[in-house]
Amino acid sequence: MVFVAGLCAVCALFPVGSHAIAQDAAGNAQETQNPPTEPEAAPAQPRLNDLTLDELIPVDAVGNAQSWAGQDNAPAASEADVEDVSEAAESELESPSDPIANSAFDEFSIPETDRLEPDPEVTALAEIDAPDLIELPALQEFRVSDELILAFPEDNDRFPERTAFIERFRALSTIETLESGDDTVPQLAARARADETLLGDMLRTYGYYDGEVVRQLSGGRRGGDEGGERVDTDPKVRFDVLPGERYTYGTINLGSLDSAPDYSTLRESFAIQPGDSLQSDRIIAEETDLRLALGESGYPFAEIDAPSLLIDHARSEGDLTLPVDPGGKYVFGGIASDDARFLSGKHLSRIARFENGDIYQASLQADLRRAILATGLVTSVTVQPREIASPQNGEPGQVALDVDFERAPLRTIAGAIGYGTEDGVKLEASWEHRNLFPPEGSLKLRGILGTREQLGSVTFKKNNFRDRDQVLTVDAYASDIETEAVDARTVALRGSFERISNLLFQKPLSWQIGAEALYTDERNRIINGILRPRQEYTIFGLFGSATLDSSNDLLDPSEGYRVTGFLAPEVSQSVGTQTFYLRGQVDASYYQSVGSTVVAGRVRAATIQGADAGLIAPSRRLYAGGGGSVRGYGFQGIGPRNDLGEPTGGGSLVEFSLEARIQTGFLDGAVEIVPFIDAGSVALGSTPDFRFIQYGAGLGVRYKTSFGPIRVDVGTPLNPTEFDAPVVVYVSLGQAF
Repeated sequence: MVFVAGLCAVCALFPVGSHAIAQDAAGNAQETQNPPTEPEAAPAQPRLNDLTLDELIPVDAVGNAQSWAGQDNAPAASEADVEDVSEAAESELESPSDPIANSAFDEFSIPETDRLEPDPEVTALAEIDAPDLIELPALQEFRVSDELILAFPEDNDRFPERTAFIERFRALSTIETLESGDDTVPQLAARARADETLLGDMLRTYGYYDGEVVRQLSGGRRGGDEGGERVDTDPKVRFDVLPGERYTYGTINLGSLDSAPDYSTLRESFAIQPGDSLQSDRIIAEETDLRLALGESGYPFAEIDAPSLLIDHARSEGDLTLPVDPGGKYVFGGIASDDARFLSGKHLSRIARFENGDIYQASLQADLRRAILATGLVTSVTVQPREIASPQNGEPGQVALDVDFERAPLRTIAGAIGYGTEDGVKLEASWEHRNLFPPEGSLKLRGILGTREQLGSVTFKKNNFRDRDQVLTVDAYASDIETEAVDARTVALRGSFERISNLLFQKPLSWQIGAEALYTDERNRIINGILRPRQEYTIFGLFGSATLDSSNDLLDPSEGYRVTGFLAPEVSQSVGTQTFYLRGQVDASYYQSVGSTVVAGRVRAATIQGADAGLIAPSRRLYAGGGGSVRGYGFQGIGPRNDLGEPTGGGSLVEFSLEARIQTGFLDGAVEIVPFIDAGSVALGSTPDFRFIQYGAGLGVRYKTSFGPIRVDVGTPLNPTEFDAPVVVYVSLGQAF
């Protein structure tokens, strides 16, 4: 059986040889069944074993083997020949004709191989249950741009930071900076790889250390039609973001923070606790909070090294180490100046907002530095704490603040020239020495030459007088001023003491008290050319004001209110007559944000009690109109007039203003459009009667700068008189109110 199978295999490989074998087998069969009676001289048929490979495969078959194999190269055999061959083959199978060959296979057998023992490692693996296939969550797409799509699990509980994650990725993505076009596909692919890395880093930032990102790039083919529809050729990138499990904080090591007396409070400032969701950004934020808490709780020498986070994938946790050395608790122990003759330590202590023995606070140290810079006397300043007594027996130590600074140029010469419709041509010059009387005692000389104003003044000012933000001012001046309503020549001496509110520290309460004495020779403005004599007045008065301020900005408020009250009792003597009266005024303003628009309103009410307006100097009477009053009218352009049309002023005043400060978005939001409407009424008596009320409206523009908004308002009178211009333009710094 084995031998025959082998022959059959050879026959299958060599078709020509099969024909020879068939002939040989037929001959053998005939010889066995019908032996010839006498020998014949017929040529012997070659046997398969006698043929060489070259004889079996002709040379021309090598070049084209497939063609040769498909040809029938053997002579055609008759049906009788085929039957003879088949019978001969069966006869040989049943009764082999070669006894020697048969005996050779009698003892032939294939040995049975030993059974292999199973591999224990393979068996162990087979016994392990195969894990279930991970079922991917359903994804929801979010289009970041035309070229970029992010997909997240639909279940927001799997990734609650999705919204913040998308916005952060939009700001950092390199694809977002790519301009669309046919030549951007290679760039898009390169940037997609960079964004894939970015997304992985962001996932780890949010605590998803097992998250995966799958990148898919599609499109980018040339245009054409497919099935009657246009082929989408725009390249796009989609990232499937699979956050996985979010890690949590494990152990938290804050160094030697527990040695601080205020450990419990300081530990609360570092709000990360074991078991909280891990997020790298939060580590930075909480480290900042801890630094702030240490600085505000009396630890000027605290040190915090860089944090480290050890991720344990087996526990899905991160162990945080933040080396903290609090360095001991201290109180303030004084201020030392490196130039005591210029700014002494005693004067700097007045500027400081702390007393000796107060718990050290870094914010108070920084405030002192800003206050010294605000004097304008120095160009640079450094403030450093220095230990003068170490903490002992549970009591805090003491630190002195060493102040080093460089002097600034102290003398200033300034000048200006300009023109205004109300002021005419004006030339102004000034000279100032800001520390002629140390500390912070300045002297300023000022002069104005103009078509409607001439002035000369000498002003002494003492900043931070006896306390922070308190100012003592003494001003002596002589002026000749011609306004819309008054023509006055005045010599005056005025002194005031005030607590001011400034950009460095806007105060909820500021106040001013003072006194003045003046001699003035004045009259109401002559309009029709009929001259009337001037009248001399000698006036002495006291004055005081107070401001309550809850607004959120000194120059550009958007929330809150302000209320200012002013009182000035005065005595006036003119033409042998002495007159006592009280001037009073209240200003109130309110600010409210409505979306990106600020709605602002203002009301002013003023009165003169105790005397008829005709007995009071024209410069002390009440008028309305101008950029800070009723816009659309000139300065002092609203008020009672005599029969000749000349303004006379009044004894009472009421004003209203309403405007909307609308953000435009131009120049990164620096430009505002401000429509406004104002109204004002002045009466002769001390009580308003609203018989003559003027309205003005217009449109303004604000350009916001670091030192406050620049204001340009264009107003027009709604019920003008013959004395009013059709349009009035106002330019100033700061809002109208």
